[in-house]
Amino acid sequence: MFTGIIQAVGRIARLEPRGGDVRLAVDTASLDLADVQLGDSISVSGVCLTAVTLESRGFSADVSNETLSLTTLGQLKAGDPVNLEKALRLADRLGGHLVSGHVDGVGKVVSVTPDGRSQRWTFEVPAALARYIAAKGSVCIDGTSLTVNEVAGTRFGVNLIPHTVEHTAFHARRPGDAVNIEVDVVARYIERLIGSGESPRLDEAFLKRHGFA
Repeated sequence: MFTGIIQAVGRIARLEPRGGDVRLAVDTASLDLADVQLGDSISVSGVCLTAVTLESRGFSADVSNETLSLTTLGQLKAGDPVNLEKALRLADRLGGHLVSGHVDGVGKVVSVTPDGRSQRWTFEVPAALARYIAAKGSVCIDGTSLTVNEVAGTRFGVNLIPHTVEHTAFHARRPGDAVNIEVDVVARYIERLIGSGESPRLDEAFLKRHGFA
């Protein structure tokens, strides 16, 4: 599990095709790997990857065809910036929201406009994911925990403060760029509870209060 609070911006060092999938090498820049062991999980732009090799300033992970097809990792090239976060420890502060690192789909940047010192970003997601995104709810974009400001159909907006833009790979994103989307797991569980017919009834007031109706 992760928090969606980016700890460093690294870069793709190389991509090596291996038997149909890819060995991805990441230069982790300022991310301290002293407490990382082989087999540990690291979020790379929102995708949970397992470290199979470790270096003083980097690690490698095997990326399956499934992951390549469902995330933006298959579009990366050497030198591209990526958001990095080490796996959550039980004693860590939960500054964002609980993030699994299991990407639900790929969205795209629609627009970026100034809003005081901040920026208003609009994203578009597939219709199958839009139903899980609610105003004032949480969404994870390229591994970054963000609060949704408004939703209109398959599009939604967020506000990025200068710190977030400067300390994540968002500084390199432009309209039209693809991004990894992970919806809030709470939304998925509520849908499951409602659809199962075996759970306690969730009334309309509860759903409206939490932005799901």
